[in-house]
Amino acid sequence: MSKVDRLGWTAGFCINSFGVQVGIRANDAAALAGIEEFLPPTSRVVRCRGAVEHLFSLIVHDNQSSNSNGTAASKRPVKRFNLVYADFTRVVRSLDREETFDRFEAALQLRVAEFSPTRTFVHAGVVGWRGRAIVIPGMSFSGKTTLTSELVRRGATYYSDEYAVIDERGRVHPYAKPLSMREGETPKQTKRAVENFGGTTGTKPLPAGLIVVSEYKAGATWRPRPLTLGQGALAMFANTVSARRQPEAALAALQKAVAGASVIKGRRGEAGVAADAILKLMDG
Repeated sequence: MSKVDRLGWTAGFCINSFGVQVGIRANDAAALAGIEEFLPPTSRVVRCRGAVEHLFSLIVHDNQSSNSNGTAASKRPVKRFNLVYADFTRVVRSLDREETFDRFEAALQLRVAEFSPTRTFVHAGVVGWRGRAIVIPGMSFSGKTTLTSELVRRGATYYSDEYAVIDERGRVHPYAKPLSMREGETPKQTKRAVENFGGTTGTKPLPAGLIVVSEYKAGATWRPRPLTLGQGALAMFANTVSARRQPEAALAALQKAVAGASVIKGRRGEAGVAADAILKLMDG
């Protein structure tokens, strides 16, 4: 950590997110301009008091406008790597500024999700429907964002396409970041505001009404089967960020979350077909 500390930091601030205090510093104050859009939802800027629990350090360069002499871009501009450290571990090394901040955002969100003392974070898409939450647990490339967006198009209230945030009573809270829509089969993502889908964002915690354990498979027919509450809790646990660090607390929260819900599992093809069936099931 002492080696990272010597790299030269000129600007920084602290945030509190879901009970986790994080310090963020940079080699240049300009690197922090607009960084708010990359912070976890509901983050609050707070006064830095002594040592922080977690520290992110960013070295960001403008590779588009300078060369070795510091003048306007020429035939051979010098490109320098952007770096991001989480504590003393380097988590990003990239020449691309956009990629740097996207990966910083993912690393920061994951740190908050793992260490939150008051919430259990499950990788999931979440929408609200008639006062109940529909939770779609799943990791990247499982199709949860696509299904979440289709539910929003049909009038469901948007809660998250990244995490189901569950409190000690089992209620699901909003984690309303913009939806991250993938471009084909590539890892590249484009942020889309929920308003682009004609949707609105939830503000209040909801009890879970339906747990949908599903993944996309081209050409699959949506024929879900019911699962037990125990199977539903285990499916959620398999996608829980803090499962290894605090398994007992996570399982306790998840058992309460599924207690009043139905649980179904099945592969799906076209997301719109599954979305129609899910809302019909909720209404039934």
